[in-house]
Amino acid sequence: MKNKRSMTGCLLASFLLAALLSGCSRETINSQVAESIGTLGLYENNEPVESPKMKAEREQRESEEAAESTFQEQLSAADRYAASYMYDEAIMYLQRIEANELTQARIDEKIAEYESEKNALVPYTGDVPHLCFPILIADSGRAFKDNDRISEYESTMITVPEFEGILNALYEKNYVLVDIHDVARKTTDGRGVTMLEKQELMLPAGKTPVIISQDNLDYSGIRNGDGIATGLVLDEEGNVKARYTDSDGHDLKGDYDLVPVLDAFVEEHPDFSYRGAKGIVSLSGSGDVFGYDVEGDVLQSSDEAKQTVSAIADQLKKTGWLIACAGYNHAYMNEMTLEDLKADIGSWQDEVGTLTGDVDIIFYPYGAEIQDGSEQMDYMIDEGFSYMCGLWSEKDFTEMHEMYMRQTRRFIDGYALQYAYNYFTSFFSAADILSSDR
Repeated sequence: MKNKRSMTGCLLASFLLAALLSGCSRETINSQVAESIGTLGLYENNEPVESPKMKAEREQRESEEAAESTFQEQLSAADRYAASYMYDEAIMYLQRIEANELTQARIDEKIAEYESEKNALVPYTGDVPHLCFPILIADSGRAFKDNDRISEYESTMITVPEFEGILNALYEKNYVLVDIHDVARKTTDGRGVTMLEKQELMLPAGKTPVIISQDNLDYSGIRNGDGIATGLVLDEEGNVKARYTDSDGHDLKGDYDLVPVLDAFVEEHPDFSYRGAKGIVSLSGSGDVFGYDVEGDVLQSSDEAKQTVSAIADQLKKTGWLIACAGYNHAYMNEMTLEDLKADIGSWQDEVGTLTGDVDIIFYPYGAEIQDGSEQMDYMIDEGFSYMCGLWSEKDFTEMHEMYMRQTRRFIDGYALQYAYNYFTSFFSAADILSSDR
């Protein structure tokens, strides 16, 4: 090997001597030498080796490029805060960045931009619409064709593409998701008196707040193989996805129901979410919770199911979702005596609430609301429920009380899309989103 290198060196020396005697420029010589030893284009001016000066310059350049890349990532992170109308958080994030004279000027420019956008926000006045959905159909071909449940699926459910069409229409019409706690929130005054007070929603001019929810995530009635998700799961990265079996019998985790579909939409359109808000999911307890029998089944022990439900609930809340109680038996609450209501809510708190954590939202099953001023209502308030959500497809309604807020939900199922579409024209065109498989 040593003799081979010596020979190569001698050949190069002879080559250089011949090139110099022929009058070739240094640039030409460097290129020819670099090509012969395989370093063409690697070093400045095709020098055959990287000199200490060239190495220092390269390392400096690479350091500056890495710093710029990191800075751009930091600006992007701040932009994402601002895109969700979290201007104070965006500004605080930028102020913590270590900056030099050049980057500080760019930071100051960004801060001025965010402050200008924040100052342009205007208070929203009016009721906040609340759109509520059932479990979604992922494969309409299997649900609507050669299926003995066609009528049930067509009337009580909508498809993933239909829901995506609704989201796109809402986005195009300048609706923005809000947290129900940003509509009204409990506050305590100097005397220690706690009351629920309506909040001032500050939004860009032309934006309209909207709440989206999914009612009663009980998958126990879903037949696997019908093209519908059978529960929620956590994927390898800890994201909430839907558990689903495709037409070939493969078990998958993906965007096959409302929660992961809405998550994906907000990821792509962060300005559709006010301060990171997502939606509300309501749970009962007599069937399953997120697709898991917390009392145990042949596939999974009760403890395993409870741990899974708790982990899903934690991740949902961490990513902007809220959880609501739909009663343990998902029964008409307006017909319950005080003792019946206590038993139903008590069972929910023991079996479901211990897994989800405290909730302050009630979704009245079938919209059957408890009467204001009744003993039942006093009990619900004492149990910590402050947001009482009924149903009313025709219009939006919000009513404030000292300790609770009443709000209607517009429930959007297959029947409503096909036969009550006039109730939703301000949000979307049903004709534009209806599945061709219906």
